[in-house]
Amino acid sequence: MTKIQLLDSRLANQIAAGEVVERPASVLKELLENALDAGSESISVDVEQGGVKLVRVRDNGSGIDRDDLPLALSRHATSKIRGLDDLEAIGTLGFRGEALAAISSVSRLTLASNVEGEAEGWQVQVEGRDMAPTVTPAGHPRGTTVTMRDLFFNTPARRRFLRTEKTEFNHLEEVFRRIALSEFNTAFRLTHNQKVIHQLPAGLDDTLRAARVAKLCGKGFMEQAIPVDVERDGIRLHGWMGLPTFSRSQADLQYFYVNGRVIRDKVVSHAVRQAYADVLYHGRHPAYVLFLELDPAQVDVNVHPTKHEVRFREQRMVHGFLYSSLHRAIAEVRPGQSPAATMVDEGEAVMPAMEPSQASMSLSAPAGRPSYSPPTGKGFSYGQGLRQADAYGALVRPQVAENPVMPPASDQETVPPLGYAVAQLHGIFILAENQQGLVVVDMHAAHERITYERLKQSWSEDKVRSQPLLVPVSLAVSSREADFAEQQPEVFSR
Repeated sequence: MTKIQLLDSRLANQIAAGEVVERPASVLKELLENALDAGSESISVDVEQGGVKLVRVRDNGSGIDRDDLPLALSRHATSKIRGLDDLEAIGTLGFRGEALAAISSVSRLTLASNVEGEAEGWQVQVEGRDMAPTVTPAGHPRGTTVTMRDLFFNTPARRRFLRTEKTEFNHLEEVFRRIALSEFNTAFRLTHNQKVIHQLPAGLDDTLRAARVAKLCGKGFMEQAIPVDVERDGIRLHGWMGLPTFSRSQADLQYFYVNGRVIRDKVVSHAVRQAYADVLYHGRHPAYVLFLELDPAQVDVNVHPTKHEVRFREQRMVHGFLYSSLHRAIAEVRPGQSPAATMVDEGEAVMPAMEPSQASMSLSAPAGRPSYSPPTGKGFSYGQGLRQADAYGALVRPQVAENPVMPPASDQETVPPLGYAVAQLHGIFILAENQQGLVVVDMHAAHERITYERLKQSWSEDKVRSQPLLVPVSLAVSSREADFAEQQPEVFSR
């Protein structure tokens, strides 16, 4: 007996299934991607017991020929790539040809399909230790139906890692939501235990697309989101980004797609965080549904078994494009685009955004009192001025008019948005009056904000002043950081 042996087909597929099939949601992801790659205009998903008992995906795509059905459940058999050139510029969601083989090795899988012009359809199943395919006739319209039953029935150790029905369905519904947001031209339907959960018509115009986003992400998001559509140097970014007033306590409403594929990428995450850095408090997370389209040859999607991660060939260019596009979108928000307060999380209220026009107006004080207009050069934007109310109030802190009064009604058109200072409270807050009512300003936070804006303006004008320390401060850095400091002395000098 030799020490090295070839694994039989079922065992090899079950090992591969450990990478592809983690839970019912993983199965649904693979089946939905295959349905979209087939050019489906309508996809129906039926689920039972959170997907453990049943996951059925039915589509009206191009279908599979009878002669190709035996190969459909084989490992590394695919119609989506032919050679190395195809692998270097992948334009489909699936391409490895291992998902169906892995799923069939840990469940009872049936694949039925029919192509245009055929009178009847055919179905295929695999049986036995060698997973030999068996093809039989089946009545089926144009398209494909994949039925998976009893996930992990033959691998009880893995089945014990599954959670409750509710938890598994929540994961599965999140996968459905991500896929449904990726392809608006396809209609989707989801049922769980014979109950319709989502019925999404095809979004053939902007209104229907916005309605789908509102349905899947919540009306509150769409009420406080702005559309984005930027194209430059062969790269396009479009979708919806939430205003800073719709920040979240966790990153649970962030959907980013690269060529239709939902991904998690450090370059993307960093660019988005940097774009929102000036307008979000620490610990808050932005909400967005964004789509990045670029040449498939410029992005490598073959870097992770589940294809959740990608690698950009020009990371710096992509990062710069995302940051500048999103940052500019925030800065260009105009009056009337900032909705009223809404509820983000349960019991978590959001304050309405300040009108951008306030960024160029000051809180007025009586004659002889200081007033302030924030910088309007390239170092300042609406996003940077989200807390400008604090800044205005801080500059009228020392003295308040003894008898402050609002101007006559005929002159009220000239009243600044933050009005006139009325009083100081506990040395912390400035109380002001405008046409709408009372404005409360935190002076200390305002002072910090003013200092921050002045530093940024100095940086933009190359006027930041440095001073040698009497006693040097030691910092622990990595060898890579130390090398960078030695290679880029002018950056640190500036």
